[in-house]
Amino acid sequence: MPTLPTLTGPLRVFLTGASSGIGMALARAYAAQGASLGLVARRQTELEALRVSLPHPERHRVYALDVTDHTALAAAAESFMAEFGGADVVIANAGISQGTLTEYQEDLAAFERILAVNVTATFATFTPFVARMKALPEAQRRRCRLVGIGSVAGIRGLPGAEAYSASKAAVISYCESLRVELRASGIKVVTIAPGYIDTPMTRVNTYRMPFLMPVERFAERAVASIAEGVSYRVIPWQMGVVAKLLRLLPNWLYDMAFAHAPHKTRNS
Repeated sequence: MPTLPTLTGPLRVFLTGASSGIGMALARAYAAQGASLGLVARRQTELEALRVSLPHPERHRVYALDVTDHTALAAAAESFMAEFGGADVVIANAGISQGTLTEYQEDLAAFERILAVNVTATFATFTPFVARMKALPEAQRRRCRLVGIGSVAGIRGLPGAEAYSASKAAVISYCESLRVELRASGIKVVTIAPGYIDTPMTRVNTYRMPFLMPVERFAERAVASIAEGVSYRVIPWQMGVVAKLLRLLPNWLYDMAFAHAPHKTRNS
């Protein structure tokens, strides 16, 4: 597996949504490489259990908070940088999914929550780190990564997932904007768009999920892509092919094909 060049010691990785699913798998993959981790999620007990299960648990710190609490999130970022002398990889992974339908007024709260966690918190996760990274010497900036977790659901809007599709489309577009903005600095902005990954979030789905990938394999490929500094990657690759085809479909054909597609049950 490719790794980033060791310039100032082991990688320092700050990761939100770390207590389960993709976040937990990424934490395990980076810990296996010897990284020091800042693990962020709402659940203190699950975070601590993860920390002590990792190699060299003394190298890792946990921050139990809600990523929509931007003050607490910024304080965690500052604490991590103060203790470890900065951060090399920042992964805004925290995300939620819920079936939403615009016709129901009561779904507005879910819509707002999804956007707050999936989109605004991505911005809030990166904010404390950018100026510090830009101030580093060039050789150190070259190993800095800001990583946003998008989704294939952000490529085209999926029925019954207005909020989730909108949020992941926003993450993809936001990370592209940030990538161009930071290009001259040498800091890489990486967008990872998962397809169907076997996690607690997808296990509630009652429909067939093509190319479903074990979360450990996803994490391995994501870590390699982040190390490579790719601008955008869909994992697994088969869903990348599907995503490219979906982009090419004219609206009338896409609408006809997906109007009756199975989708996440409302409020689940």
